[in-house]
Amino acid sequence: MPVHDWTTVGAGLFHHFHIKWISSLTDALNHGALPKGYYALAEQSVGGPIPDVLTLQRGPRSSDLLGPPKGLALMESPPRTKFTYQAKPAVYADRAYRIDVYNPIGEIVAIVEIVSPGNKSSRFAIKQFVRKAVAFLRHGVNLLIVDLFPPTKRDPQGIHKLSWDRIHDEPFVLPAGKPLILVSYYSGDLKRAFVEPVAVGDQLTEMPLFIDDEIYVHTPLESSYQTTWNLCPEPYQQAVMGTLEPG
Repeated sequence: MPVHDWTTVGAGLFHHFHIKWISSLTDALNHGALPKGYYALAEQSVGGPIPDVLTLQRGPRSSDLLGPPKGLALMESPPRTKFTYQAKPAVYADRAYRIDVYNPIGEIVAIVEIVSPGNKSSRFAIKQFVRKAVAFLRHGVNLLIVDLFPPTKRDPQGIHKLSWDRIHDEPFVLPAGKPLILVSYYSGDLKRAFVEPVAVGDQLTEMPLFIDDEIYVHTPLESSYQTTWNLCPEPYQQAVMGTLEPG
């Protein structure tokens, strides 16, 4: 199934595909791709960069136990200042999901992130994404990033270049005609990056996903992408492919 050009449709359409693809890919990992005892769960992406926070968030939140903190409600009593600014929301970035892979004793060993338009919607959003990715690697969590959106002025050589420069600064230029990128990171003492540039119309490479010391499985990106696409309704497919006739 050739990769579609997701820049031609609104972020909401890709958000739908993102959620369904995460589900399909999680199922594929749990039913054949991962070894016995390992399992994958779809998790909501969070702003905090430290992986340990993810485990803590499985328990009850402090507000659930103690009730809301005392103070003023923003909507009821907005602060009176001379200037008030409101940023545009990072389109669907806070509602995105990723895949967390656990080992048999319940530790997160790998994460799959599918980049959304919201992750590139502002300098803050892209810095937050990169900061989180680098934190995972520095805390021993392997990472696979799937970026089906071309570079912007905020990432002129793509997400990988921004992330890898914080690990090991070295030259990297996207090949001509291959603006999209798949990259698998190994988070061991000697960190490694396995990079596969792709283009609209290409099939997705079954990228390595590291789950232990230099041990990896093949991530079924292509088959899960195709499964997800096949389950999309026809009007949706037509809109993505630019063949939807006006009503």
